[in-house]
Amino acid sequence: MKLILLGTAGYHPNEQRETACLLLPQCGVILDAGTGMYRAGRYLETSRLDVFLTHAHLDHVVGLTYLFNVVRAHPLDQIDVHGEEEKLRAVEEHLLAEAIFPARPPCRFVPLTQEVLLPAGGRLSYFPVPHQGGSIGYRLDWPGHSLAYVTDTTADPDADYVEAIRGVDLLVHECYFPDWRADWARQTGHSHTTPVAAVARKAEAGRLVLVHVDPAAPEADPIGLDVARAIFPNTILGEDLVEIDF
Repeated sequence: MKLILLGTAGYHPNEQRETACLLLPQCGVILDAGTGMYRAGRYLETSRLDVFLTHAHLDHVVGLTYLFNVVRAHPLDQIDVHGEEEKLRAVEEHLLAEAIFPARPPCRFVPLTQEVLLPAGGRLSYFPVPHQGGSIGYRLDWPGHSLAYVTDTTADPDADYVEAIRGVDLLVHECYFPDWRADWARQTGHSHTTPVAAVARKAEAGRLVLVHVDPAAPEADPIGLDVARAIFPNTILGEDLVEIDF
């Protein structure tokens, strides 16, 4: 299975990074619809697309308004957007309000109520993570490989969600701040380096990919990668358009 990082920044894009958007091209799944969404049409391999939103903050949903260009680049028979019911309702009422975006994107909104079956014998489950306004994380399992995606939360190895991601082959987790900005992480409901690496270690993940990094941080080392690797050696910093096999 292949994962393509279409957007790895938080809050806003910069010259190197678009905002949160991850693509599994072989099964037509996108996790979050940030500004990186415009790239999806180049890589999709399916005639159907399922988009799973973690929450409704703008940097995670604005890419839904780019779906017209996605289907122009890669025609799709069906697009379903999944998420918590109240978050989908907020997107429809506000982002897609006629005065803001009068053209309805070519998709339907499907509230999450249970596990979702995925192509190739996979399944997707979800779990709450603490964040202002509420957010959810995702776990995707296929025979022989698995992926978890956790973003917009304050990482804590004692958090309830750690059990939900236990043993995944690949953990994609937000790491907005380095440790020296831990106070900002707590204030904004985001994560800093050491607790994220500790989560991966406690969850016994196979690999850790750090995303949703601060777009205003120096690109050379926005989160202190050596700090993370000292705790969890199999860690990489996610970068836009990187492809990861898992």
